[in-house]
Amino acid sequence: MDGLVLYVPLYVIAGAVAGLLAGLFGLGGGVILVPVLLWLFAWQGFPPQTIAVTAVATSLATIVVTGLSSVLAHHRLGSLDWAVARALIPGIVAGAILGAWVADRLPGAWLETAFALYLLLVALQMAWRWQPQPGAEPPSAPWLAGAGGVIGLVAAMLGIGGGTLTVPLLVRWALPMRTAVAVSSAAGLPLAATGTASYGVLGWDAPGLPPGSLGYIYLPAFLGIVATSTLTAPVGARLAHQVPAQTLKRLFAVILALIALRILLRG
Repeated sequence: MDGLVLYVPLYVIAGAVAGLLAGLFGLGGGVILVPVLLWLFAWQGFPPQTIAVTAVATSLATIVVTGLSSVLAHHRLGSLDWAVARALIPGIVAGAILGAWVADRLPGAWLETAFALYLLLVALQMAWRWQPQPGAEPPSAPWLAGAGGVIGLVAAMLGIGGGTLTVPLLVRWALPMRTAVAVSSAAGLPLAATGTASYGVLGWDAPGLPPGSLGYIYLPAFLGIVATSTLTAPVGARLAHQVPAQTLKRLFAVILALIALRILLRG
């Protein structure tokens, strides 16, 4: 594509910022990447009907790479409850396939609106320091499978790893926070992989996609982002222990809310 040499550095920068903020605030990279990709793809002149689904699919593809290192780290630390993860994963995989199918059929404006509303919820959670209250009952396998289906559906539609949905639910079901975060990372990896494969298949013959696309996944953006996000995420995690995190979270919540409003009011 003409001008690709201009856009690839922007994807590299986006990956660096997304990784840094994800590590600093404990958020999945999709919260940062999807809005950035919506803007960059529109700037590059992608067909309007493909912008939202391509942004979501490309974001999920990057989560496959970044999520793998996270799962390995939690496993080495011994905080990963594989029994809970295995109960979640079948529902998450089925939900991710359905979520990609739904997103492929939604008008792009609807998909952008759904993501903007999700951003507003995340912003409110960060600004008000909301934390899930621990529950008293451990989760049962049927409940986990059903919850996994809902998480997979929503996360695959929005291009996120699902941690903001999975962690509060598991804490409510009596898992310690550290275990809930670890299980969320383990469940997010097959979610992202399944969603990515689904978007690749669903967009294989889609009209109007730019050169360099693998289905709905735009490879130049994917490669540029993962080249730096995997390097800066650990830096963000270290900074989280050295800066006034709550002040930064409230500032970032305002930024997320402004991004959400910009998406909602665009056009």
